[in-house]
Amino acid sequence: MTTWLPTLKTATPQEGYELAVKMARVAIKMTQPDAEVRDKLRPVYAENADALIASSQVVATHFATVAAANDYWRDAP
Repeated sequence: MTTWLPTLKTATPQEGYELAVKMARVAIKMTQPDAEVRDKLRPVYAENADALIASSQVVATHFATVAAANDYWRDAP
């Protein structure tokens, strides 16, 4: 497996949030590596409010981790 996450450090909260989204997406790909299966399932959860809220919660958890790793960007301008 290739290294795709060399650090949790980001320059800005925006970059941190983008990293959190990427972390969530990579977790899905690792959990279900078959792209055809993911594509087949997408319409099912794309219109399911509970599934969308759950995915937002996963991103929020990842963002909290990234924010902590960046000391909440205390020294940011």
